[in-house]
Amino acid sequence: MTAKFELFKDTAGRFRPGFAFHLKATNGEIIAASQGYTSKAAAQNGIESIKSNAATAPTDDLT
Repeated sequence: MTAKFELFKDTAGRFRPGFAFHLKATNGEIIAASQGYTSKAAAQNGIESIKSNAATAPTDDLT
């Protein structure tokens, strides 16, 4: 299995509104979880933002 994004619609009673996504590692563990989005398109834009920005994002060492 390769790493993947999972886009899903939240069920009633959860804290996130509408749509959200997880990024799962190759071992199936969630390594990132999104905020809640009010539309599927907005959640998909969030995924695309991570894909385009994460590779070049610097690391701030706050230790």
